[in-house]
Amino acid sequence: MAEPVRILLVEDNPSDLELTIYALKKEKLARDIQIARDGAEALDFLFNRGSSREGERPVMPDVIFLDLKLPKISGLEVLREIKSNPATRAIPVVVITSSEHDVDILKSYGLGANSYITKPIEFENFVDVVGKSGFYWMSINRSPESV
Repeated sequence: MAEPVRILLVEDNPSDLELTIYALKKEKLARDIQIARDGAEALDFLFNRGSSREGERPVMPDVIFLDLKLPKISGLEVLREIKSNPATRAIPVVVITSSEHDVDILKSYGLGANSYITKPIEFENFVDVVGKSGFYWMSINRSPESV
């Protein structure tokens, strides 16, 4: 079985948030799930912006699950900032979104996304896809930190 890891889940839809957390916990893949409900909150968490701990190095997630359609700051802009910063560049970012638009897929990969997953509509499929994705990124994939 995979060792549980730290996850940053960036999702504004309460139903999708609940399903993703359920899938990750069902597969026993996460020991610590941090939640950001918009793009600004995600960047604040990653870079300790706007907090009394500003400037301190946060505990970085092992993987980020990122929705594209977010309030305040878009998922694409969050992805751009994550992949352009040396402190966060190596963190795998899995885009998990309802968008099937080619332009979103191409932009995501162009900005450095490690994976792009379209959210299934059916409950069982959603849980299965998130669980398999989590298993891959947290069990099978080798990160630079693992060497």
